[in-house]
Amino acid sequence: MKLFVTGGAGYVGSHCVKRLVAAGHEVTVYDNLGAGHRQAVDPAATMIEGDLADTAKLTDVFAAGRFDALLHFAAFLDVGESVQEPLRYYRNNVINTIGLLECMKQAGIKRMVFSSSCATYGVPEDLPITEDLPKQPINPYGCTKLAMEWALQDSATAWGLGSMALRYFNASGAAADGSIGEDHRPEIHLIPLVLQVALGQRDVIKVFGTDYPTPDGSCVRDYVHVEDLAEAHLLAIEALEEGRAESYNVGTGNGNSVLEVIAAARDVTGHPIPIELVERRPGDPPELYANADKVRARLGWDPRYRELGPNIATAWRWHQAHPNGYQA
Repeated sequence: MKLFVTGGAGYVGSHCVKRLVAAGHEVTVYDNLGAGHRQAVDPAATMIEGDLADTAKLTDVFAAGRFDALLHFAAFLDVGESVQEPLRYYRNNVINTIGLLECMKQAGIKRMVFSSSCATYGVPEDLPITEDLPKQPINPYGCTKLAMEWALQDSATAWGLGSMALRYFNASGAAADGSIGEDHRPEIHLIPLVLQVALGQRDVIKVFGTDYPTPDGSCVRDYVHVEDLAEAHLLAIEALEEGRAESYNVGTGNGNSVLEVIAAARDVTGHPIPIELVERRPGDPPELYANADKVRARLGWDPRYRELGPNIATAWRWHQAHPNGYQA
């Protein structure tokens, strides 16, 4: 298939592009490189530098490309930042994505895999999280993802768009072959921050909140490996049906606390990784981990990385080889 990937130079997007190319698809990446990295894009993919807000450019690219389907990763994703700058998140994650959908409709592109999030659930009423639980996001980031899921559902009815919203949990790890990995500026994700301590790039790792109602008082999350996420996107794009909007959790089903992640990183790196206990951050639910039975049944997806150790080991391999990320 001819596939168009927005945000394909970012962390999850670039790993998905790598997997799509390996599966034999013809991939075009569209990214403004504000947070992504050109070096992360598979050399076999076509790279177009452009902004999601530039609907004129998108219209021209779609007219020339005649794409079969689209995968959408271009979004802001920092929960804390979304609390501080909600309008910025609504503009990019909602308004710009609506513009993308309008361009798709005009071009006759009726299949889309959407990068959604477990943040749509807010503080879940039950664990593990199933798709039928209430959607009650507690931060603007989660609200923007849920708003777009609604738009996809309405588009299925109105103009036949087929979509899968993949609500994934905490993306983690790096390509097993060491070719690409995680490089945010500034870094916002726990595992790379912990590994920066092991590399001597920061003195301690801050633990935000130790009084959550969890076994050790720190937040619990489901750390799903980025290559497992890439596999889920490949299976989704190949199974899409026009006129049908679907939503699935993508996670391991295992919940690990912040302190457990740090302990696993100590084992992998051999570094003591000192911690600093600080106050909670706004917008952080105590526990989020998935029931992914539905996506397994629908797509046959099954994660290879179920344990923290092997997951963190791939990230450690990347960060050791690229201590400054994609910068030389």
